[in-house]
Amino acid sequence: MLSDVIETARAWLAEDPDPDTRAELEALLEADDREGLADRFAGLLQFGTAGLRGELGAGPNRMNRAVVIRAAAGLAAYLKTAYVTDTVAPPTTRNSVVIGFDARHKSDAFARDTAAVLEAAGLHALVLPRPLPTPVLAFAIRRLGCVAGVMVTASHNPPADNGYKVYLGDGSQIVPPADEEIARHIAAVRSLADVPLAQDGWETLGDALIDSYLERAVSVVDPDGPRDVRIVHTAMHGVGTAVMLGAFDRAGFADVRPVPEQADPDPDFPTVAFPNPEEPGAMDLAFRTARAEDADLVIANDPDADRCAVAVPDPTAGGWRMLRGDEVGALLGAEVARRGTIGVLATTIVSSSLLGAIARDNNIAYVETLTGFKWLARVPGLAFAYEEALGYCVDPAGVCDKDGVTAALMLAESAAGAKRDGRTLLDLLDEVATRYGLYSTDQYSVRVDRLDLIAKAMERLRADSPTSLGGLAVARAEDLLHPEPGALPPTDGLRYVLAGDGEHILAGRVVVRPSGTEPKLKAYLEVVVDPTHIAEVGLPVARAAAFDALENLKRDLAGTLGI
Repeated sequence: MLSDVIETARAWLAEDPDPDTRAELEALLEADDREGLADRFAGLLQFGTAGLRGELGAGPNRMNRAVVIRAAAGLAAYLKTAYVTDTVAPPTTRNSVVIGFDARHKSDAFARDTAAVLEAAGLHALVLPRPLPTPVLAFAIRRLGCVAGVMVTASHNPPADNGYKVYLGDGSQIVPPADEEIARHIAAVRSLADVPLAQDGWETLGDALIDSYLERAVSVVDPDGPRDVRIVHTAMHGVGTAVMLGAFDRAGFADVRPVPEQADPDPDFPTVAFPNPEEPGAMDLAFRTARAEDADLVIANDPDADRCAVAVPDPTAGGWRMLRGDEVGALLGAEVARRGTIGVLATTIVSSSLLGAIARDNNIAYVETLTGFKWLARVPGLAFAYEEALGYCVDPAGVCDKDGVTAALMLAESAAGAKRDGRTLLDLLDEVATRYGLYSTDQYSVRVDRLDLIAKAMERLRADSPTSLGGLAVARAEDLLHPEPGALPPTDGLRYVLAGDGEHILAGRVVVRPSGTEPKLKAYLEVVVDPTHIAEVGLPVARAAAFDALENLKRDLAGTLGI
């Protein structure tokens, strides 16, 4: 068996185009590192609805140039079969694919390799001029009339990772069956020698595209709206600083202070353990800067700036408080409703159901989808969408995906308006709760070393469904793997609808599902306090009751999940 792995590794080494990964493989072979070789050659990094994402390194089970070239070849074959005709030849935009990339290790090389493959395959590659946010790439697809787009990024993953995200010509991420068909074309690539690479011919785009994106981005705020707000911004060592500051400047927000240690792109993300605003400690430098600058608002983007995190001064705690994604989604959803926007409000099955209450109260259509913007962006007539993982789409006609830049602009305008009136975003959240009800959410997750533990936990829950969780009766249990006809597409998840406690809690909900990007089993929790009850007992009592109910759910889940 070992000899087979060694033979396979040597064959891979012979065609590996990257001196870095060749050196890595040579060292493993020379050291006879059986475990290292077995891991790297355990299989081919799987292409799915998130494209590719994984640890950088040598071999088919890592992100590297050889894997990316195969992926690009599979994408080219799929596009030529599904969308491209010989009647319109390059360089017209109909047969063009736009390629973006962030500042992670190897991102620029992966972008160049993709351009070389597509150009040689008879498509025309348009490459963004430098590392830029994912929303710029998503905008460019429709702006330029391209048949598809590729973004090289691992978003907020650890520094050792990179990824490869594919969009189609409608500007939204791929969904089945496109991912399966692309994967089938990738699997058909037997050798890199079979993949021709162009030496030139692709086009590097200029700054006019970025100007167009910024012009569209600032249209989400009222040009005559309030602007007196002091903002601290962090790009989390990613590519968001220049575009975000450009958007703030064009929109008239003049008092913006970047976090200096995190403003410039750095693929090693030296000041954070994980470059994700949700992770413990990731916002420490931003909070320190905000205290020093006496800021009103902290806005953080993840490294590719498609997500947006918000923090506000919290007088009760004497410091700064991060708003949950569901809280930001409620603020933005309420603002969209206030504007009288025509269209559909949408969120995912694991996000708060508060957006549905906002939509009903304002006679606006509402839709829930599976997790991910690949589903949200495809909602017909979409006006606003968000997911609890800090993703917001406030201008689907401009960017048919989550966009941390436009979301930040709308939130800054809301904060400035609140400040003008002697209030804060926390006061606006109180108003939302008083009007629509208190929808308190939280998460409980378990990280595992072996993925089979997650599958076994899901099997146990399906075989023995709980009758109560956290002291709340399970009114209905739904297996999302076997949805009702006409409902959502099947997905590996379980949803428990909870009854109230007869006192403070009106209802509750728990959704359990494996993470799509990390080795985690996640549970998404929600409890609801009716606005009528809030009027009787007051928000502080309602919030305390909701907090206790969520804590009870988390304690119960620790045993129920069995990991």
